[in-house]
Parts: sequence; C-alpha cells; structure tokens
Amino acid sequence: MESAVSPFLMFEGHCEEALNLYISTIPNSRIINIRKYGAGEQGKEGSVMLAQADIGGLPLMCNDSSVHHAFTFTPSSSLFVTCKSEAEFDKIASELGKGGGVLMPPANYGFSRKFTWFNDRFGVSWQVNLA
Repeated sequence: MESAVSPFLMFEGHCEEALNLYISTIPNSRIINIRKYGAGEQGKEGSVMLAQADIGGLPLMCNDSSVHHAFTFTPSSSLFVTCKSEAEFDKIASELGKGGGVLMPPANYGFSRKFTWFNDRFGVSWQVNLA
C-alpha cells in the first residue's frame, strides 16, 4: 500500500454539520464514511469519531475531538476552491461564508478577476477564486 496524505479537520462538535454544509455547497462532494461514538465510548455519544469525505476532489478526514484543546482552526491553513463561473463563485462564497468572518472581501485583487478569503461559521478558512 502506498502512503496517502489528506487534510484532517478537528472540530469540537459540529463536524457532521460542517461536512453536510461542505458537500451541499461544493460540487462533486460526498461523505465516504462516517463513524460515530457510541454509548460508553471516549467521545460524546453520536458525535463523529472519524469521517472521510471527498470535497470537490479533495480527500478530507475530520472528527469531533473527544478532548478539549486550547486551539482551533487558523487562516494559516485554508481550503482553496477554484470556480469556473461567477454564479458558482457567488453561491459557494455566500453559502460557506454565512455566519463566518471575512478576511478578504470578494474583489479583483490583480492576481484574480474575483477572489475572497473567509472563515466559515465553524472556523475553517476558505479561499475562493474565480478562474
């Protein structure tokens, strides 16, 4: 078996909610597998022990951490989405950006006709670019 690399997002709750937002917003996305904590296991019953998804062709793993941490997501790592149409750009930026925080509002920054960078409501950082 060959080694494989995949981004891993660690939530403290809301993992499944975030995944459902991502797969409903990014075309060609799906949850591959989701395993939840059961009664008597280390994590909160019903929360995500481990999920694997394909988000627009990017293999992604995530979970709801059973341990509280003094850190969360940071914009120094982000998911970059390349859109083929302005309508797709607007939909993705609008849906994923709801309830989050804008780092760079949608605009022409010279390196792109239209680009935006924001944190979604779960704290995950996204860069959305119109190709």
